[in-house]
Amino acid sequence: MKKIIVTGGQGFIGSNLVEFLLEKNYFVINIDKSSYSANPYNVKDFKKNKKYIFYKLDINNKTKLLKIIKKFKPDGIFNLAAETHVDRSIDSPYTFLKTNIMGVFNILETLRSFNKKNKKVIKLIHVSTDEVYGDIPKHKQVNEDYNYNPSSPYSASKAAADQLLKAYFRTYSSKIVIANACNNYGPRQLPEKFIPKIIYNILKNKSIPLYGKGTNVREWIYVKDNCEALLKIFLKGKIGKNYNIGTGKRIKNIEIIKNILSIAKKNKVKFSNKLKIKYVKDRPGHDKRYAVNSNKIRKELNWKPKISLSVGLNKTLRWYVTNKKFFEQISKKNINKRFGLKIWYQKKIIR
Repeated sequence: MKKIIVTGGQGFIGSNLVEFLLEKNYFVINIDKSSYSANPYNVKDFKKNKKYIFYKLDINNKTKLLKIIKKFKPDGIFNLAAETHVDRSIDSPYTFLKTNIMGVFNILETLRSFNKKNKKVIKLIHVSTDEVYGDIPKHKQVNEDYNYNPSSPYSASKAAADQLLKAYFRTYSSKIVIANACNNYGPRQLPEKFIPKIIYNILKNKSIPLYGKGTNVREWIYVKDNCEALLKIFLKGKIGKNYNIGTGKRIKNIEIIKNILSIAKKNKVKFSNKLKIKYVKDRPGHDKRYAVNSNKIRKELNWKPKISLSVGLNKTLRWYVTNKKFFEQISKKNINKRFGLKIWYQKKIIR
């Protein structure tokens, strides 16, 4: 039985990946420091699984991380330990640099130490983002060779980590592969993110906040499709390469809200007819459009998304409706607080 370490396995994509790997009969070692974005509810169903074990650990703790790697000698590591909320990165960039850059550096150094003394070389799949490419011009989509042009502290931290990984591949022959995924959605995502925020506010009969005019374009992928792509990359991906993970389907944010409201009505979710979209001031550096070309993973690894946006949104809504305890678990966290505003206040004072 193959052993896999998943860092950040209590988070949104991480917990879905843990579940997916367990279903595929992998032994999964989940490492998570259990920060605000982690939720024990996400992994409650795995605790009794004999193929699953959890360690509460920060990836910046090299000594303990190396100890776990030596103990299990995994076949691969999926790194999903990251700070991911763009708005939070605007207010507190240091945390993002520490986890997203130094954390990756620490994993690379830990693996380098392990590989020096062991015949087994561990493969590292680093889960990055399409946001590293920055704002994409209309009618254009970008492949893996497109120059990075990050717009936020979050995307800059992920871009820096990607470059560090590539440098370790060239300098030390580290066994790494990078996945640049488009926007994920699905079960277990915190409602500080766009789609669960919409659903949360519908269930709470609250107005739905929307940045600017809602014309920002995003590419969305259901999280299980993303997990399948990540496993394909682990099994067949070329060492030292990037793979874009996308659906090719792009949609404006305002249309996402309308779609979810329509799906909620079809599912007979009770909410007020007076529920409104609340247009709020846009955040600084907000990219207008993302669009990745995912032909490489489709052709080389024979992967393609299976779940359409309408089906995925329906699955997501129904999960939140039937898992209301998820919201109870995070009710004390700052899920409703607006982040990314400090810069405006500072500019206002200066003026």
